[in-house]
Amino acid sequence: MDVDDEPIRGTRTLADVYERAHVAQEEPCSFEEVEADEGWKQAMANEIAMIEKNQTWELVPRLVKRKVIEVKWVYRAKQNADGSLNKLKARLVVKGFSQKYGLDYLETFAPVARLDTIRLLIALAAQMQWKIHQLDVKSAFLNGFLEEEIYID
Repeated sequence: MDVDDEPIRGTRTLADVYERAHVAQEEPCSFEEVEADEGWKQAMANEIAMIEKNQTWELVPRLVKRKVIEVKWVYRAKQNADGSLNKLKARLVVKGFSQKYGLDYLETFAPVARLDTIRLLIALAAQMQWKIHQLDVKSAFLNGFLEEEIYID
């Protein structure tokens, strides 16, 4: 094998892989790491704005006889297929691991389609020669309705 051979389509040279590895966006692990970066602060502001827009929460005085679940920020740097930065995403999540089944909650539910259902719909669309369109509902989980009251700190 000659080292000057043309690379096979769809592969990258080792030098290209090393170059991309050195410029990867590092995701912060804590709020303290984010404070100095305007991009991450804007991502957090966008998350808070979406929560307020969807009227997901309301600020109330702290109740003594209610269990309060803590929250934390989770940060992700979304990348394009070529490895370049697409956007910075910050999500405010509850520390659900502090809850106990039967005491703090009775069941869990995620409004996500099962893979079997998606396969069935794609097979049906192919058989019927339907066009398939994809969409994303921004912050879809914020649109759910809860019967319980949940308090976060």
